[in-house]
Amino acid sequence: MLQPNTRWIVRKTDEKAVQILTDELDISPLTATLLVNRGISDPAEAYRFLHIEKEDFHDPFLLQDMKKAVERIRQAIKEQEKILVYGDYDADGVTSTAVLMTALRELGAPAEFYIPNRFTEGYGPNENAFRRAADNGVKLIITVDTGIASVHEAEVAKQLGLDLIITDHHEIRPEIPPAYAIIHPRFGGTHYPFPDLAGVGVTFKLAHALYGTAPEQLLDLVAVGTIADLVPLHGENRLIVKKGLRVLSRSERPGLVALSKLAGVNLAEANEETVGFTIGPRLNAAGRLYSADPAAELLLSKDDRTAEMLARDIEQLNSERKDIVAEITKEAVEMVETLYPPSENHVLVIGKEGWNPGVIGIVASRLTEKFYRPAIVLGYDKETGKAKGSARSIKGFDLFANLLSCSDLLEHFGGHPMAAGMTLSISNVEELRSRLNVAARDQLSEKDLVPFTDLDAEASLSEVDIHSIKELDMLAPYGVGNPKPKFMISGADPQDIRKIGTDQNHLKLTLKQAGGLLDGIGFNLGYLADSISPDAQLSVIGELAINEWNNMRKPQIFIRDASISNWQLFDMRGKRRPDSWLPLLPKKNVYFIVFRRQTLDEFSLDASQVKFISDYEAAKELAIDGKSVVFLDIPPNLSLLENLIEGKAPDRIYAHFSHDQGQFFRTIPTREHFKWYYAFLAKRRTFDVRKYGKELETYRGWSEETVRFMTKVFFELEFVTIKDGMIVLNQVKMKKDLSDSPAYQQKQADIELENALIYSSYQELRQWFEKRVAHSGYHEEEVDAWT
Repeated sequence: MLQPNTRWIVRKTDEKAVQILTDELDISPLTATLLVNRGISDPAEAYRFLHIEKEDFHDPFLLQDMKKAVERIRQAIKEQEKILVYGDYDADGVTSTAVLMTALRELGAPAEFYIPNRFTEGYGPNENAFRRAADNGVKLIITVDTGIASVHEAEVAKQLGLDLIITDHHEIRPEIPPAYAIIHPRFGGTHYPFPDLAGVGVTFKLAHALYGTAPEQLLDLVAVGTIADLVPLHGENRLIVKKGLRVLSRSERPGLVALSKLAGVNLAEANEETVGFTIGPRLNAAGRLYSADPAAELLLSKDDRTAEMLARDIEQLNSERKDIVAEITKEAVEMVETLYPPSENHVLVIGKEGWNPGVIGIVASRLTEKFYRPAIVLGYDKETGKAKGSARSIKGFDLFANLLSCSDLLEHFGGHPMAAGMTLSISNVEELRSRLNVAARDQLSEKDLVPFTDLDAEASLSEVDIHSIKELDMLAPYGVGNPKPKFMISGADPQDIRKIGTDQNHLKLTLKQAGGLLDGIGFNLGYLADSISPDAQLSVIGELAINEWNNMRKPQIFIRDASISNWQLFDMRGKRRPDSWLPLLPKKNVYFIVFRRQTLDEFSLDASQVKFISDYEAAKELAIDGKSVVFLDIPPNLSLLENLIEGKAPDRIYAHFSHDQGQFFRTIPTREHFKWYYAFLAKRRTFDVRKYGKELETYRGWSEETVRFMTKVFFELEFVTIKDGMIVLNQVKMKKDLSDSPAYQQKQADIELENALIYSSYQELRQWFEKRVAHSGYHEEEVDAWT
C-alpha cells in the first residue's frame, strides 16, 4: 500500500447532464464533466461561464447608496473640496486606493490618499487620522476595502463635519457605521446581483458610476487586487479577472512593468498565477514590513525612473519578508509541537514578543497547511500589553463567526470565515485559546481534522489528449471557487519509474491504462519512487497539462499525490549491502522479522522494531496489519512463515531472506540415484566411505553432500549400518519408501522453502504471498460537494 497525504474527495458526476453539455456546446466530455461537477449544468449558464468576456458589468447603481455617493463626489469635484481616499495596507487595499485615486484625479478632484501604518495605527480607519484630515481641510473621506466595522470613527467624522463614504466588502456586523453613504455588495436592502466582490471590485463599481461607463483601462489593477484577495472567481469577479488579465498582459503602467521586470516575469504572458505568486505578494510586502505607501505610489506612478526606484525598494522588502517569514515559521512550528500539540488542540493559538505583525498572516497559513488546524498567530507588544494577530481556518470552522462569539475578549477584529485579523490584550490570549478550542471540539469531527483534496473527476487515459487538455483553458482564470482542475487517474500501471533532478528529489514515470499512456511528473515527490513496486496498481491525482519540448507536444499530469490501495511486495533478495536499501524503507510502522539471532549482527536496527520469531505461537500472535514487514532472513520452514502472514494484512512486504549459501543445494537426488547407490552397496556388501567416497563422487559426478545425504537416508530407513565410516548393507525385512526418512522429508521441505523464497521469480514470490495475505485496501472514495 501507499497511503495518500490527504483524503481524496471525488465529485459524483451526473452523466446525463454531461452528455447534454457535450452535445449542445460541442465541448469534450472532460470539460463538460468539470462544468457539471462545479454546479453548472444548464447549457446557457455554462456558455456564459465559458465565454464570460462577452458579458457586461452589472449596473453599479444597483448598489445601495451609490447614487448618493456619486452625487456627493461630483459635488466635491465641482466645488474643489479636498477628498481623502482612505485605504488598507494589503494588495486589495493598495489596488483599491490606486483605482479610486486614478479615477478621481482624471475627473479633476483634488484627492490624496492615506493608508494607515499597520504597526502604529493598526487596521482600518482611526480617530487620529480623521482629525488630522479635518485639520488639513479635507471635507470628504472615502474608504476603500475598509470601514464597515468603524462605528466610532464614523461618529467622529460626523462630529468633525466630515462626510464619510464607506466602500467595503468585509463581513457586516450588527451595528452599522453612521456614514454618509455605504457601498457594499451585501449591505442593507441592496439588489446587487453579485455579493462576492473584492474591495477593489467595489471601488471599481464606484469608478464605473463616476465615469458613466466601465473604465476597462483600470482592470489590470482591479484584476490584481481581486486575485490577491482570494475572493471567489465566479460571476462578476470572473469577468473582472478575465478581462483584467488581458489588460494586464498589454499594460504599460510603469509601476507594474517595473515590478514584473524585477520579478523576472513577462507581463505579456501574465495569468492568475503570475498575480497570485509574483505581483500580489510584492505589493503586500511593503505594508507587511513598514508602510504600504510605496506600493500605492508605485501603482500611481507615471514616471519610469520613479517606478523603477520604487519597484527596487519593494523587491528588497519582499526578499526581507521571505527571510522573516521563514524564521518565525520555524519558531512557530516548534512552539506548536512542544506546547500546543495538534493532538490536544483543535485550534492553534500562539504568540511571541518580537514577531512581526505584518507577516504573521503568512505564518498562520503555513501552520494551517502543516497541521491542518485553524491557526491564530499573534505578535506581542509587552509595553502596551497588546497582541495583534492574523488567523486562517479550515473547512467547517467559520473564523469570523467564532471570533464574533469571543468579541468581549477582542478590542478589534474583522475578516471572513476563512481568514481574520484581531487585536486583544495579551492577558486574554489564554481565554481566547480555551474558548475557541471548546467551540472547535463541538463543530469539528475527527474527520474534519484530516486534510482533504477536492477532485473534479476521475479521468481515464482514453479521454486525456492534447485537444481535451487545451479546451480546459476555457475554464480559466482559476482561483477560489473555481480552482485549477484536479483529476484522479485510478489503477494505472506505472512504468519507467525514476528520480530526476539535481538532488534526485522529483518523480518521473509513465502511466499505462487501457486506452493510452500518460507521462507524469511529481515535483518534490522523488521519494515515492522507492515506494512503488513493479506490479503496483497506482492511483494519482494532479493537474493535466501539455508538455512542449523539442517541438513535440504531449499530454502529461503534474502529480500532487499518489496511492496504492493493495499490499506491495519489494524484492530485496541479493542486495548484500544493507546500507544500500535500508534507508529507503518507511520510517514508521516497520517490523524487521528475524528467525535467527545471528542475523542481527549483520544489521544496525532499532531494537523496538525487531521481532524475533522462534515458534509457531509467536508467529501467529504477531500483529502486522498496516505494517511494513521486512523479512531479513529465511525461516527454518515455510509453515512458520505461513503462520506469521496467514490472513493478515500488511501494507508492504520487503523480502530480503538472507541465508547461508551452503545451506541448500538446489536439487534432491532422484530415485534413480538412490536405486543405483543401493545396487552399488548390494554388490559390495560393505563400503568404506571415508576411504573410497571421493572416488565414488568423481565416478558419478556427485557432490560429497549428495553421497552423505543418501547414506543418511538409507541409515534412517535401516537399509544400512555405519560404523567408523564403514557402510554395511542390512537385510531388509519390510519395504520402506524414501519419504519415510526424516532426512528425506526435511530435504524436501528445504527444497520447497528455497524454491518458494530464494530461487523464485518476483511474480512467483508475489503469488506465494498473494494466496496467504488478507486483501483489505484502505482507500475509500468519497463524494462531496464544494462549498
